[in-house]
Amino acid sequence: MHRIPALDALRLIAALAVALYHYTSFWSVDGVHNPAHYLPYASRVTIYGFLGVEMFFMISGFVIGMSSWGKKLGDYAVSRLARLYPAYWACIAITLAVTTLIPVKGGWIPVYDTFTWTDIGINLTMLQHPLGHPSVDNVYWTLWTELRFYLLWALVVGRGVTYRRAVLFCVVWMTASALAVQFGNPIVSTVVVPEYAGYFCAGILLYLIRRFGPSTLLWGMLGFTWLLNLHSLNGRVKLNPGWEVPLWPAVLIMTVVYLMLIGIAMGKADRFDWRWLTVAGALTYPYYLLHQRIGYILIRHGLVDAGIPLEVLVPATMLAMLVPAWLVYRFVEKPFGPRLRRALQKSVAEIRKDRPEESAETPVPAQQRPTVVPTQHTRRPEPAGVSRGA
Repeated sequence: MHRIPALDALRLIAALAVALYHYTSFWSVDGVHNPAHYLPYASRVTIYGFLGVEMFFMISGFVIGMSSWGKKLGDYAVSRLARLYPAYWACIAITLAVTTLIPVKGGWIPVYDTFTWTDIGINLTMLQHPLGHPSVDNVYWTLWTELRFYLLWALVVGRGVTYRRAVLFCVVWMTASALAVQFGNPIVSTVVVPEYAGYFCAGILLYLIRRFGPSTLLWGMLGFTWLLNLHSLNGRVKLNPGWEVPLWPAVLIMTVVYLMLIGIAMGKADRFDWRWLTVAGALTYPYYLLHQRIGYILIRHGLVDAGIPLEVLVPATMLAMLVPAWLVYRFVEKPFGPRLRRALQKSVAEIRKDRPEESAETPVPAQQRPTVVPTQHTRRPEPAGVSRGA
């Protein structure tokens, strides 16, 4: 798959925004007070870092549309499994190891004692949310949202991704998501993902613009996703941090995100072809998986034990978490991702091919073979000396 460095840059920005949000909101940083006690003004700005999740979903729609084009269903499934699971398994192990060796208790913060071995085993499947088990790290909730998008998009990949099918998929999904909100059926909502469908569809439409060029239809549908997503922000800003979170900054930020992604889709950012951006983009997945609970430990001990100001600890921790993210990328994703992909591709190839014991015809004994009786359509030997050209 051809990577777009500017898209990787946005992915990194999204990951850092989410980390900033987690470190400065909704946890007892010292066991008693939340971060707003120490950062009364900055926290009113950093709280909008939650929109990094929405950015992730838009980028995911763009990337999945691009990477699945021309692929068969089995190849699509292999690419997703090989991309997601090796780093995910490693990050679960690292998070559990760190939180066990350096536990942090007091105030709101996840602790290892709440997890059973069954919980951990279910977490390895990435299906802990639908199966009713707690996640090893709270940030894993977005993986279940991503998985549902992958499964829905598989319906298109199974038929073969085309412009027409991609557009139809977005029309049907957006309509279904609007109806799901109206009906309020939990089963329908679980399948349709109405809160975030608009972001994934926006990413798909932006990729269609990049691949085929803009059109009135694509602009109109993209505008529809923008309006639907702005509507969903009404619920997202009701975070109750102790003050009323204004809606207008979230609307402004998401509009800017749309404009940046439109610029990427139109090729305006292609000149930013820096190799380090691609590497930075590759770090975002393990960074996202690792940053929350381990970051909480670093900040708690840095503030309480070392007395380092929170305004120093937060950016320092954000930078420090790039180190374990790089280690997972370098020593897990790079070597084991391709290995898992090759193993899965071999399994898919075995499923596709006809096995000899299933396809070979059973020999029929000569005495049981039927006698062929010549008919008027049966070819007879031609007389000697007569050729087809005579």
